[in-house]
Amino acid sequence: MMHTQKNWAENVQWNPSVVIYPSSETEIQQVILKALNAKKKIRIIGTGHSFTALCATNEVLVSLDNYQGITSVNKEKNIATVKGGTKLRLLGELLFSEGLAMENLGDIDVQSIAGTISTGTHGTGVNFGTISTQLIALKFINGKGEIISCSKTENESLFKAAQVSLGCLGIITEITIQCVPAYKLKLQNKKEKLNDVLATLPQRNLENRNFEFYWIPYTDTAWTKTSNIVENSEPDKVNFFNYWTEYVLENYVFKVFCELARVFPSQNKTVANITAASISNVKKVYHSHKVYATQRMVKFTEMEYNIPTEAYQDVFKDITKLVNSKKFNIHFPIESRWVKGDDIYMSPAYGRDSAYIACHVYKGKEYQQYFKALEEVFRAYDGRPHWGKMNTLTSVDVAVMYPKYETFMEHRKEQDPNNVFVNTYIEKLLGI
Repeated sequence: MMHTQKNWAENVQWNPSVVIYPSSETEIQQVILKALNAKKKIRIIGTGHSFTALCATNEVLVSLDNYQGITSVNKEKNIATVKGGTKLRLLGELLFSEGLAMENLGDIDVQSIAGTISTGTHGTGVNFGTISTQLIALKFINGKGEIISCSKTENESLFKAAQVSLGCLGIITEITIQCVPAYKLKLQNKKEKLNDVLATLPQRNLENRNFEFYWIPYTDTAWTKTSNIVENSEPDKVNFFNYWTEYVLENYVFKVFCELARVFPSQNKTVANITAASISNVKKVYHSHKVYATQRMVKFTEMEYNIPTEAYQDVFKDITKLVNSKKFNIHFPIESRWVKGDDIYMSPAYGRDSAYIACHVYKGKEYQQYFKALEEVFRAYDGRPHWGKMNTLTSVDVAVMYPKYETFMEHRKEQDPNNVFVNTYIEKLLGI
């Protein structure tokens, strides 16, 4: 029996022979041993928020949707151990109920924590690494059916491989996170001039805990998002203005204009100008896990590349020129964020402080030529893709980009000698 599956963006579709929803570590282990004996392949899916074929398989698909929650908390050390399938939105609430929070998060909270770290997902802030850097230990079941534990102090090299693993080492069952006491953030969204933002980037990044901005194509308009911790401040009530701006304008109204630009490509610039004109300044104070995430109801495909921080201005200049050439049928805002470098083997931020530039194309529009042109720009500046976003890399490219590629591959082979967790996409990407 076929079970047609799609990712969130609906740009990847596949037909696994079976979809399994284990609810315990023992059940996960049994799924792997059964697949091993039957010589079947397994891929794991979180929420399908990757735009690549990472989750695609025509054999066994495993979802951890029935394997969620916190397993233990150490309040003295601000440490929490959680099940791999736990969705970020639920995790935020569960941690908050314990007086804890994640140190930093990205702008979407529907993913599972295992999927989040496996693809190197990140937020923004020059003092914060990718979400994987908040891990202090994890447990997974490898391709031999063995339960493996690793941490900063136990099997450290394996831990560095497992922190961003692309689902290639096994099924992650438990993740131990170094949390912080719960905190509130003051968020300020502003409409500003692009040139003013570009001229003051270093100070904005240094003076604010979290800073990012969106450039509206064909315009000199930037939408900046800044957040900082506030003490002794009551959380705001969600008022109608904030609801209208963040929920209605950014989703329903924007979708109407996206459809207009899809049906009438000549209206891309008009739609971009309307988008720029409709940006409102928003201020709110709320608990951190409620501030980071924004609801994304307008579907798109996305390419996001990591580049060295020092290359950012040059890359952005090239991308501005590319977009303003109007060769491409696009109007979606372009997002810029900043992340601290790390030492995780397959992290795009390995060995360098980084900027990330994310480019989106509305669902239903042709994106291949635009992404091809963008990728050429990113690659010219030593760019590395976010593992959940579109790219055309082969193993030859990956081996050059990642100094610890060989070490990662040794761990992969040791943990999954029979290639249980390898699909066609992984074969090409890692040269298996």
